[in-house]
Amino acid sequence: MQRFTGKTSLIAAGAAFRGDLEFQGAVQIDGRVLGDIRTEEGLVRVSVDGQVEGEVRAPHIVIDGEIIGDVYATQHVELGPKARVRGNLYYGLMEMAMGAQVEGGLRPIKEQGRPLELPESVDDVE
Repeated sequence: MQRFTGKTSLIAAGAAFRGDLEFQGAVQIDGRVLGDIRTEEGLVRVSVDGQVEGEVRAPHIVIDGEIIGDVYATQHVELGPKARVRGNLYYGLMEMAMGAQVEGGLRPIKEQGRPLELPESVDDVE
C-alpha cells in the first residue's frame, strides 16, 4: 500500500462525527461518522469497530468495519474479514478476505473514458 506523507486524522472509538468530511493524507475511523467522506489523494481506514453512514470516496480505502452507503475506491480497496458494506462498491483494484460481506453491487471502475456505446441494430449505423 502507498505511504502517505500527510498526517493521519482519527475519529476515536466512542466518538460520533456528524457532517461531511474532506481531508488530505489519511483518516482512521474507530468511531462513527454520519455523513460523506471524500479525498482526492488519501486513505480512508474504517477499523473493526468503526461505522460510516454515508458515501465514501478515496483512492485507497481499507474496510474492517461497516459502511452503509456507496464506496468509490478509485485505485484500491481492501476488505478485511469483518468488513461489511451495505451499498455498491466501485473499485480500481479489490482485495477481499474470506468473511467480508458486500450487500450491493461490485462495479470495477474503468480507467479510460466511458464504455463504448454500440448501436442497437445495423440500421442505426450511418
